[in-house]
Amino acid sequence: MASIWTPLSNMGNEFYSPGEKRSAQVNRLFTTVATRYDLINDMQSFGLHRWWKKQLIRLAKIQPGEQALDLCCGTGDIAFSLGKAGAQVVGLDFTEPMLEVARRRSQKEQAAPENPKFILGDAQKTSLPDNAFDVVTVGYGLRNLTSIEAGLREMTRVAKPNGRLLVLDFGKPDNALWRALYFGYLKLCVPLFGLIFCGKASAYSYILESLKHYPAQRGVEAKMHELGLVNVQITNYLGGAMSINYGEKPPA
Repeated sequence: MASIWTPLSNMGNEFYSPGEKRSAQVNRLFTTVATRYDLINDMQSFGLHRWWKKQLIRLAKIQPGEQALDLCCGTGDIAFSLGKAGAQVVGLDFTEPMLEVARRRSQKEQAAPENPKFILGDAQKTSLPDNAFDVVTVGYGLRNLTSIEAGLREMTRVAKPNGRLLVLDFGKPDNALWRALYFGYLKLCVPLFGLIFCGKASAYSYILESLKHYPAQRGVEAKMHELGLVNVQITNYLGGAMSINYGEKPPA
């Protein structure tokens, strides 16, 4: 099997910076795209991102009254869906312009007053208490953290015993031909949406650059095992181009 790490290009990206500068660059990126984020998501995925998020909600198996946390919540898609499924939801993001969009949307989409509740914070080190949430989700956010391990550790810390952890993100297909075609789309087509709607092709060529450095579904699966999660599984879509990682925090 070909390596899931194979890059198509060695060119860098102005919004991708490893190490300590990573969070500042990612914050700048999402500040740049906040007002067009939902539109470009619809266009680049042909609307499929909405279906993938519905699958995440289905796998979360929300029960009415459960507590849910959506990290890197962005403009709120997953947080709103968790609320509509019956959960009491906190949505956390570290980019204020993205949260401003989510709060404007909340006037139309809230399941109940103050649900979801949107707060500013760092997904790698929240101020939230231990063992507080039945479900912890992150959609298209783990890949953007300075430390993927820190993000997963924080998800585990705030989850209740038996809590469900779910990660939705771009994947790396095992099939080399399909991976090359998919990466080619991310390299050649997706940046056009950034150029047309944000004036910056680099805002969306960032996706491929970040994906090259991301261990994707198999790496997240391995890290979930290392952290002691149980019932760990991967659900792939489009041949692994998109994936959901699932794990449960062991009983106390």
